[in-house]
Amino acid sequence: MKAVVPAAGEGTRLRPKTAEKPKGLVEVNDHPILAYVFDRLVEAGITELYVIVGYKADQIIREFGDTYNGVPITYIHQREQQGLGHAILQAESHLRDNDEPFVVLNGDNIMGDSIQNPVTIGRQPDVDVVIGVETADQQTAQQTGVVVTDEDGRVTNVVEKPTDPPSTQITTGCYVLPAEIFPALRLVQPSDRGEIELADAVDLLISARMHVQAVPIEGPRVNVNTPEDITRAEKILQEPG
Repeated sequence: MKAVVPAAGEGTRLRPKTAEKPKGLVEVNDHPILAYVFDRLVEAGITELYVIVGYKADQIIREFGDTYNGVPITYIHQREQQGLGHAILQAESHLRDNDEPFVVLNGDNIMGDSIQNPVTIGRQPDVDVVIGVETADQQTAQQTGVVVTDEDGRVTNVVEKPTDPPSTQITTGCYVLPAEIFPALRLVQPSDRGEIELADAVDLLISARMHVQAVPIEGPRVNVNTPEDITRAEKILQEPG
């Protein structure tokens, strides 16, 4: 299975740490954030990495080269950052003819545990899409993607940054997606934020009666966006597990 790692953003909330380097190279416990992302993917059996780069891309390319722990890396340049959906679209030419689904794991995601469970469920023939989820408070749910499910965990709706969240189950930046996501993303109109929202494309697949499954992410997790997040990530990585 292949994986897409969006890592093109500037990481402005991590300034001054990102003034001279991209967010993916900011260190947590003396290792770049992206190294932890790659580790989780490699241990889950990923065979190819497609890394979406933009801000100070040359530094990421020099740091990791053509392979990571024996897994080949292809770098794809995102000239303008227009949301997660737009980042995934940059990999279309490499993945649209894929016979199997692919994983997306955001390049600022520090996971305290394996992502093997969502990857395994994403391989099941009766599941088309997997969204890794976790439970959050109401305030956090207003700032990210919110997932609505039935009693079996099948997703019925995904809403991006709702003012009045219909659920406190949120996305985690971990997905397993089929090639059908690419035409769906091309149909999506930019949101009020001017971004191509992955949530809108997933909703199109739900409307097409594809099986979208929410899978809880095991262990703690941090999206590293601020200096405080670095401290939280360091604590997660120090915990046994």
